[in-house]
Amino acid sequence: MTPQNTPRHAAVIGGGPAGLMAAEVLAQAGVRVDLYDAMPSVGRKFLLAGKGGMNITHSEDFGAFVQRYGVRAGEVQAWLDQFTPGQLREWIHALGIDTFVGTSGRVFPTDMKAAPLLRAWLHRLRESGVQFHMRHRWIGWNDDGSLAFETPQGRMAIAPGAAVLALGGASWPRLGSDGAWLPLLRARGVDAAPLVPSNCGFDVNWSAHFSARHAGEPLITVAMQAEGAGWRRGQFVVTATGIEGSLVYALSARLRDQIAAAGKTTVWLDLCPDHTAQRVLEEVSRPRGSRSMSSHLQGRLGIKGVKAGLLRECLPKQDFDDVDKLAAAIKRLPLVLERARPVEEAISSGGGVRFEALDGQMLRALPGMFVAGEMLDWEAPTGGYLLSACFASGRAAGRAALDWISRGS
Repeated sequence: MTPQNTPRHAAVIGGGPAGLMAAEVLAQAGVRVDLYDAMPSVGRKFLLAGKGGMNITHSEDFGAFVQRYGVRAGEVQAWLDQFTPGQLREWIHALGIDTFVGTSGRVFPTDMKAAPLLRAWLHRLRESGVQFHMRHRWIGWNDDGSLAFETPQGRMAIAPGAAVLALGGASWPRLGSDGAWLPLLRARGVDAAPLVPSNCGFDVNWSAHFSARHAGEPLITVAMQAEGAGWRRGQFVVTATGIEGSLVYALSARLRDQIAAAGKTTVWLDLCPDHTAQRVLEEVSRPRGSRSMSSHLQGRLGIKGVKAGLLRECLPKQDFDDVDKLAAAIKRLPLVLERARPVEEAISSGGGVRFEALDGQMLRALPGMFVAGEMLDWEAPTGGYLLSACFASGRAAGRAALDWISRGS
């Protein structure tokens, strides 16, 4: 296919929230938009993420919200200033989808589902003229600089006036985010960090007995502390190989980096966060008569099941006879994490195109090519922060691409 250079034509490559938002911005400004995706349909990761309840954003104070993005808070805020969490909710309402704030402050569609939102959005995009091209895998550039795709009809090429890349990171590759774009951009001089797991689980060297007995069991009332961080209260789950869940995900970036630097890291668990250390010591020290220590702990502190198993797993046997050491362990039980789970299993990924490689949203090495979403080197915890930034970055990339096209660059 011989490409034609069409200045008022934009290509969006990737059909997740960031790519769809970029397409919307461009199409609403009258630009002809073609959206390409390697999968049979768009929004696959978005739909899967919504199966347990579509957490769109969070209602907390904007200043606290922005700080969830850690070392890249300043760069992400530049997107969020232009498309705040409140404006995201208004945008969803304009699609005919109501939202509500849950008890945790998280924001959900009223029916808790992603599919109705995506259907309404795709209908509006098609009405605005966006053309969708499924099973079109971007494979880089041709010798003449045009963008190359593998399609069911064979290889094709396009030369749009601007292109937005929104290909995701490397988590959940079966849904399309496989990170195959990374060597393509690096070969063109784009500075990009390796893709690493984020919002992920970690491996622990459980004994066979503990793993077989407690894998799949949740810890509901618990707190966790990572090295160099304060205590966080939440929930997590014991797995056959380690731990995962929202409390672990909130600390995952720090834990992953500590393991990368030192080979392993330690977290500490408070198994009785509702009680002070003094109260725990008093309860453990009470006479137990003929009762076993396990029965004593269950009766006095409610420690049973997986919590009791963790004490047996992580505390030397002789320390159970020392009330001071036992009480201290209940309030600060060390757990050694050996490695992060593979990026393919993670909820999201870190790494990607470094912000220093950008001029706004455009790749300095590739004028006319813009980047959005999880391809960029930022990360955030679960709770609506990931999606909020993806939507906002897509909007920013779409506006930057529109400005490029409008200037006739």
